[in-house]
Amino acid sequence: MRNEKRHKGWNEIKTNDSWAIFKIMGEFVEGYEKMSRIGPCVSIFGSARTKEDHKYYQLAQSVAAKIVEHGYGVITGGGPGIMEAGNKGAHQAGGVSVGLNIDLPFEQHDNPYIDKDKNLNFDYFFVRKVMFVKYSQGFVVMPGGFGTLDELFEAITLIQTHKIDKFPIILVGREFWGGLFDWVKKTLLDSFNNISAGDMDLIQLVDTEEEVIEILNKFYDEFNLSPNF
Repeated sequence: MRNEKRHKGWNEIKTNDSWAIFKIMGEFVEGYEKMSRIGPCVSIFGSARTKEDHKYYQLAQSVAAKIVEHGYGVITGGGPGIMEAGNKGAHQAGGVSVGLNIDLPFEQHDNPYIDKDKNLNFDYFFVRKVMFVKYSQGFVVMPGGFGTLDELFEAITLIQTHKIDKFPIILVGREFWGGLFDWVKKTLLDSFNNISAGDMDLIQLVDTEEEVIEILNKFYDEFNLSPNF
């Protein structure tokens, strides 16, 4: 009897998984259709917990404004904190401001600086991350938590393994990212040889909006603006 219940429950899970495919497909279709019409954008990542009076909120806002002034739009995760700062900077500078929201039980809510026709909502993290990776011409990564690290290392891995075309990955805030950068070099590369020396070139550390723009412009003086896969 117990085995029958166990198998019945497993079969119900399999049926639900099959129907979930259509919802996943729907998120991909809507995301592709909307994002493909927006044009070249740069994604800004960082903590949802960063307050408006924090120096990194203000720096993210300034970075976003500079990005817009140089012809790019800005994509964020659409929530509060650094995400809000990125959308705010883009909006106030008169540029494209995109939000890729995710349904979460805490922290996440729409910020008011996203263009109304460019506010997308996702249930699945992996679909949302595909949109970031496919349609971003660069990642500007401000101080953040686990979610920020997840997005950062997924992009590095995809570029490292040649699953997507290379694009700039810029870590803003040496005081925050310097320890991680040193650990990657000293431990992963020098001590354990778990990455190649050239992999260190996939990420760059900066402190100012001018450095961000210099890296983006230098890269796209050489390469075309286009989706990454």
